Amino acid sequence: MSRTLLTGNAAAAWGARLAGVDYIPAFPITPQTEIIERLSEWIDGGDMPGRLVTLESEHSMVTAAGAAAATGVRVFSATSSQGLLYAMEMLYTVAGWRAPFVLVNVSRGLAAPITLEPDHNDILAARDSGFLQIHCATCQEVLDSVLLAYRLAEDTAVRLPVLVNMDGFYLSFTREPVEIPAAERVRTFLPPFDPGRLRFKASTPESHAVAVLGGGPYSYFRYETHLAACKALEVYPRIATEFEALFGRRQPMVETAHCEDAEFVFVMIGSFATKAEAAVESLRAAGWKIGLVRPRLLRPFPREQLQRILGARRAVAVIDQNISMGAGGVLHGEVTAALYGYNGSRPIVVSFIAGLGGRDIRPEEFFEMAKLIRTAAETGETPPARLLYTDTELRETRKLQSIARVEREALGRGDAS
Repeated sequence: MSRTLLTGNAAAAWGARLAGVDYIPAFPITPQTEIIERLSEWIDGGDMPGRLVTLESEHSMVTAAGAAAATGVRVFSATSSQGLLYAMEMLYTVAGWRAPFVLVNVSRGLAAPITLEPDHNDILAARDSGFLQIHCATCQEVLDSVLLAYRLAEDTAVRLPVLVNMDGFYLSFTREPVEIPAAERVRTFLPPFDPGRLRFKASTPESHAVAVLGGGPYSYFRYETHLAACKALEVYPRIATEFEALFGRRQPMVETAHCEDAEFVFVMIGSFATKAEAAVESLRAAGWKIGLVRPRLLRPFPREQLQRILGARRAVAVIDQNISMGAGGVLHGEVTAALYGYNGSRPIVVSFIAGLGGRDIRPEEFFEMAKLIRTAAETGETPPARLLYTDTELRETRKLQSIARVEREALGRGDAS
């Protein structure tokens, strides 16, 4: 086992290399491209077996990934943002095929307007596709999660594709110390893919096809996929225990920090949760009984575990780095639904929208959120959802709007120069 500085992208590539992938269909998109470049260099240099093929789009890339996995080979690919949306049709299709492979998504905010910075609207758009989802907060988690994802995807009780998500730029291009496990130890944890009845041989051809079904049989097949995803809630703890025994790192379904006696809790996913953990440490030093809960496995949703962790708290702040237009934060809705009616205990659950387009969340904003949920717990009144946005940012935005309006008027008069 060696320890070195790696970007999140390089950590994802190392995960695929250590997993011994056979086939990598690829299409470049910022900020994911470095993953594919690194794998291409290794394959061209003879450092890694397997075949990498550049496709003409993300749609065909995911099609090729699913088709290859359906023949019994271990498949890896990666995408980001608009690329994930371009492949959305095939996400549903290959999950319906029950094709087990790993797709890394490097989250980036969606157009329009255009941004290169991260939020989670891209990955959460895929939450109902049938892909399982693992969300990472550090570069080490990216490497580890790729290995865990293959064990999860290929388990005979599951056999579904898995999305491993990391935040663009904050992780993809940030170097952190990462332990790269020895290949022989990884093979102990992740042996070669046993496809079972999945196979394809030219000498013994067998038809692989998708039937056209009516409502009853269609419902049955979709529900079977749902049950397979739910099986991951049983499988994941077992493989995480094996992983910890071999590599000494815990990667639970739900990560907690200082929750033993916490009256108040922040709930977050992704790399910004590390900012929340630092804020919790500061608040603890100031006498607050506050903790952090970070779901790592988001699909299937760890409902029962979150109920046990959050059900007895006075107030919960769910900080979403996404926004579902007309509804609010996606994670907030799911956490609230999970807690509704649980053992008669209904803590105040307050929604915050933050970090859209990579917008930073400052320490003082975590302190203000803590004060707000404490007040909500004392009054018993849940405040409306809030977007974290300062008066200074509002003035800057209005200044930009004013400049744009003047430019449009000048263009209309034909006197712009």
